[in-house]
Parts: sequence; structure tokens; C-alpha cells
Amino acid sequence: MKRFHVHVNVDALDASIRFYSTLFGAEPTVVKSDYAKWMLDDPRVNFAISQRGRAAGVDHLGLQAEDAAELDGIGQRLHAADAIALAEKATTCCYARSDKFWAEDPQGVRWESFHSFGAATTYTAAPGTPALASSRCCGPATPTSCASASAHVGD
Repeated sequence: MKRFHVHVNVDALDASIRFYSTLFGAEPTVVKSDYAKWMLDDPRVNFAISQRGRAAGVDHLGLQAEDAAELDGIGQRLHAADAIALAEKATTCCYARSDKFWAEDPQGVRWESFHSFGAATTYTAAPGTPALASSRCCGPATPTSCASASAHVGD
């Protein structure tokens, strides 16, 4: 079963952790100096916040797949919609190792579909790592033409 994902950029991490912990009635499952994440079952959501110099507010939405096959199905649907902006395999982002599809809806809302398969000790991959294990954490640095990026994670 997929889990809905929301990532919000914040200006004050500690105050935001207090707010969301109170709202959700639960402490974060991951806390770093610039990041926190709640893996909630009610509602079933992966809710993350980070303080990394981006504009405050919703950064992106997404779907977290439970396994590679579920992610492949999501990727096939995104490909059919000509929506894939970036496909990543074995990338490090948000203190996790994942395969991902980044997409944009017709309004430009960024969507991250991913399957995580391990924890990472850093927020993003170190500079100089292979392109697919990129340091472009949280999607393309600039908006891209989704129709021109048709790569699949499995390719």
C-alpha cells in the first residue's frame, strides 16, 4: 500500500517540530539538524520538513511505494502521462537511499514517487558521485520539460 508524502520547507525547524508533533500527536521518527520526518499511520502519510534555505511552504507532494514493483507501476503511469522530469536510481536524499521518479503536474506542482531501501548518514550524496546517485536532492534544480525526460529508473 502506498503512503502519501508531503515535504514542507520551514524557517524555524525546532518550532516546526513542536507544532507538527503536537498536531500529529506523535514525535518525529527521524530528527536531524536540518530535517525531521513523521511516518504516520493515521493518516497514512510520510510528512517531512527541512530547513535548507528554500522558500518556506510546501516543497513537493509524493507517493512512497512499498517496493520496487509498486514504484515501477507508478513510473509507468507517469511516463504514459509524459510527466517524468527526472528519474533517479540509488540516490541519496533526505537521509535515505531511494529510487525515484520526479514529475510535475500541469500547474507545475512537483511530485516525488519513490521507494526507499536504506538510511543514509547525509541529507544528500556527496559531490562527485555518479549522476544517478546525484546531489540534486528533492528533484530537478530548475523546472524541466517533463515530456522530454522519458527515462525509467529500471533502464
